[in-house]
Amino acid sequence: MKIGELAQQTGLTRSRIRFYEQIGLLKTVERRPNGYRTYPPQAVMILGLITTAQRAGFTLDEIRTLLPSDLTHWDHAALMEALTRKIADIEALQLRLTQSRAHLLRLIEDIQERPDDMDCAANAHRVLTNMLAEHPEALDVTAGDIRLLDTKDRRQSVSPGHRKKTASR
Repeated sequence: MKIGELAQQTGLTRSRIRFYEQIGLLKTVERRPNGYRTYPPQAVMILGLITTAQRAGFTLDEIRTLLPSDLTHWDHAALMEALTRKIADIEALQLRLTQSRAHLLRLIEDIQERPDDMDCAANAHRVLTNMLAEHPEALDVTAGDIRLLDTKDRRQSVSPGHRKKTASR
């Protein structure tokens, strides 16, 4: 089949198909004397495998090492190891995202708990101090790296007599 038909069957663009051919993921391409590419029916399956693997989080290099030149000769052990490793990677990412979400929610709460008589600069100092005290290992900085504004540099962010605004929860 020609590249246009293959693109239509797979939903991929012609340039994407050519790219996969160029980097060696799609190897079963023949050239006619007029320069046109022709693809065997199994190219649809190979491109489907590549697309599915990418959606699952595999890089093109990982796919290259797993995808056999002949689809009838899969390395079962290598495939199972790669799939298991990818699941572990996803679980580790989920844990990091959960921790990041919890940290950001605590940060939002800490920022919103600003006393009415405190300006934004003082609140920033309070929040940063709390954050550093709570998780000093999470920051790859030293005390000298952080320049906090002193009292004379602060600008009032809340006019006298006005209360701070808080987001609805």
